[in-house]
Amino acid sequence: MSASRPARVRIPPNLFSIPFTLAGLAEAWRAGQPILGVPVAVANAFDIAAAVLLLVIGARYAGQGGRLVAADLTDKTLSPFLALPLITAMLLGVALAVYAFTAGRVVVIVFLVATVLLGGWMTGEWIAAPLDRSTLHPGYFLPTVAGSLIGAFAAAQVHLHTVAEAAFGTGILSWILLGSLLLNRLFLEPTLPVPLIPTMAIEMAPPVVAGAAYSALTGGRLDVVAYTLAGYSVLMALVQIRLARMYFRLRFAPSFWAFGFSYASAFSYGLLWIAARRPPGAVGFAIADLAVITGFIALLAARTVLAIARGDFL
Repeated sequence: MSASRPARVRIPPNLFSIPFTLAGLAEAWRAGQPILGVPVAVANAFDIAAAVLLLVIGARYAGQGGRLVAADLTDKTLSPFLALPLITAMLLGVALAVYAFTAGRVVVIVFLVATVLLGGWMTGEWIAAPLDRSTLHPGYFLPTVAGSLIGAFAAAQVHLHTVAEAAFGTGILSWILLGSLLLNRLFLEPTLPVPLIPTMAIEMAPPVVAGAAYSALTGGRLDVVAYTLAGYSVLMALVQIRLARMYFRLRFAPSFWAFGFSYASAFSYGLLWIAARRPPGAVGFAIADLAVITGFIALLAARTVLAIARGDFL
């Protein structure tokens, strides 16, 4: 009897949250530079790691075949995560623009257009094939809210100010409309399925990403909009503290990387405020900020490597 062929490991689209997180951590280290003068090589190293993982995971995912990718595009749970490689590429384009401005700008434009197209198609898909409210989860913020707001940040960094303003408006309106639906689902429906509970960390991302985008658009102006976004960010951070008891009960899985970018963007946003306000002890706060988020993501990476070694990551 011939030996049975081992089952091929399925690469789900939410695995792109790993390079997405590393790109977010790179931005946090850049946000700490004005306060701490940290070497730019640290942020660049995280960006390089993000780019390598993006290419590796992208190749493995695409290698599963067009039929599976097409099925994921209409899957009610997985489809929003297909925005992650496009958004990650935009952030990497911003990093590239520091050294090769034109090339970085082209990368931002190409992947911002791709993100808008995907967000539009998915919004149409959700209308054409009506959703069951119980299938909603905070990952639905990714294609239009995160995609547009990070697109606004990226476009502002490569001097596409009008494009950045349009993307910012799209992201804010999408956040208002989708956010009400998602909170309604989380408030009134049964708790999310266990594998999707980590996506509740994404609830913290819209205000902090919007705050970073607004800062990029206005040159760091502190006005009523900036303080409004900061205030809502604090509220969402307090929500995460309350949800921590739920998180600690979970068994480690790839979905834990949903915590990564959301928390990295929050700590990065905190560093922007520390740099803007320069409170007493600013250097100490900045060191603690970077130490905590870098340590947290290092822990995610270590748990991932251990799970891969055991053969139970996917």
